[in-house]
Amino acid sequence: MLKPTEAELEILHVLWQQGSCTVRFVHETLHAQKDVGYTTTLKLMQIMAEKGLVRRNVESRTHVYEAAINETEAQGELLRGFLHTAFRGSAMKLVMQALGNHKTSREELDEIRKFIENMEGDNQ
Repeated sequence: MLKPTEAELEILHVLWQQGSCTVRFVHETLHAQKDVGYTTTLKLMQIMAEKGLVRRNVESRTHVYEAAINETEAQGELLRGFLHTAFRGSAMKLVMQALGNHKTSREELDEIRKFIENMEGDNQ
């Protein structure tokens, strides 16, 4: 799987959330968060199509793009690479770092406990 850049991930987040979109819609969504030019968004999306990260429908006058990669799969691939390079494959170090650097709510901790309990049940 290809590794999207940070800017490409921002575009993918819009497409994952909204589904198929025009360049104009993606640009306006991104522009509401930070200063980005329309031509920059267009060029990035064209590059992403060449890389296989998005698909472009050219049947109508305005090109409509959709994500060519699944959000969950992309997150998993990125996390596996990050886990391998930054934490030498140690999931424990990753989790400890994440929990230590983030104010974790009671609800999040409860969900984490349930997840661990389910994993332990599956391993028995």
